[in-house]
Formats: sequence, C-alpha cells, structure tokens
Amino acid sequence: MILKNMQKNGGILAVSAFLATALVALTHQVTASRIQEQEQKQLLQVLNQVIPKENHDNELYKSCILISDPAYLGTSEPMPAYLATKDGQPNGVAIEAIAPDGYSGAIKVIVGLDMTGTVTGVRVLAHQETPGLGDKIDTRITDWIYSFTGRKLNGEKDPAWAVRKDGGDFDQFTGATITPRAVVNAVKRVSLYFNQQQDTLFTQPANCEGA
Repeated sequence: MILKNMQKNGGILAVSAFLATALVALTHQVTASRIQEQEQKQLLQVLNQVIPKENHDNELYKSCILISDPAYLGTSEPMPAYLATKDGQPNGVAIEAIAPDGYSGAIKVIVGLDMTGTVTGVRVLAHQETPGLGDKIDTRITDWIYSFTGRKLNGEKDPAWAVRKDGGDFDQFTGATITPRAVVNAVKRVSLYFNQQQDTLFTQPANCEGA
C-alpha cells in the first residue's frame, strides 16, 4: 500500500514538474518573441532617426552587414552596418560603433551618413555615464547629439572635429569633458571608416542574424 502511494505521489510530482517546465518554456518563448519584436521596433525607430525616411525605400534592419575594424569602430567585435538604398541605388548607411573611452565606460553609438560622408544623424544606444553630467549625450536629457547632423569630416586632421576645449566646434559639458570628447572621436572614426570603405560596403550580402 505504501509502495503504491509512493508511486502515485511520484507520478503526480513528475506530471507537475513536466507541466511547470512546459509552462516556463512557453512563457519564455512568448516573452522572448515580444522582446525581439520590441527591440526590432526600437531599432527601426532609431534607424529612421539617423537615416531619414526620405533617404531610403528599403527595409534598413533587413539590409544589415557585420563589419569589423577595431581601429575605427572601437571594438574587436563585429558591428552592424545598415545599408540604405533608394530606387536600388546606395544612398547612405548607419554604422554602430563603440566609444571605449567614456568617463564611466564604453559608449555605444550609431552614426548615419549619406553617400557624401555628411552625417545625417547620431544617437547613443547605450552608456553608463554619470547622471547630470555625462548623460547629456542622451536625447532625453539634452539635444547635444543633434549637433552632428549636417556636418562632414574634411580629412583625418579636420580641427573642427573636437570639443571646444580642444580647439574644435563641439560643446563640452560643464564639469564633463571626457564624455563628449569620447563621442566626438567615435563619430569622427566612423566617418573616416565610411569615407575609406563605402565602395566595398554595398557589395556585401546581408549577414546579420535575422537579416
């Protein structure tokens, strides 16, 4: 009798464990799908901010290639580049990069450029900068990041591409020069990379995960 009860209880526990595992798996699947959908919406929103809608007629997040150049992209990890086309012709790009020298660590940015190398938009994707100081790179805090739009780098030694404290055109923040300097340098490096590599970027097939 005791053995039967133990077997019965063991069976109930096994079924309960199976159902709990299935429920967790289902919840994870549903949650992961929603998170992915939300991330895709956020990405598309940012892409349309750095590459205006009128500048492309393709689906940017699907036209993604992975590029690698630690010297210009600030990391040894491959970074996404989203290729914009209009009427089948190359018309711009949005490149993710890292500013490794932020005050509180790495700052991830995305830089949009048209085919002349003119910046069409820059956004900060992730940072850990000090609230009230370095976080002014965030559009929710100030409009400083918009100061890149419409600018074009004129060579590697263009003196304008620096914060004012270093003799350039970009404002620094009161009490926080390191953060804006890091972002300016990161955008400058991306511009240099694009100026050198734009002919090869549009010959590569989409190879980002999910692209």
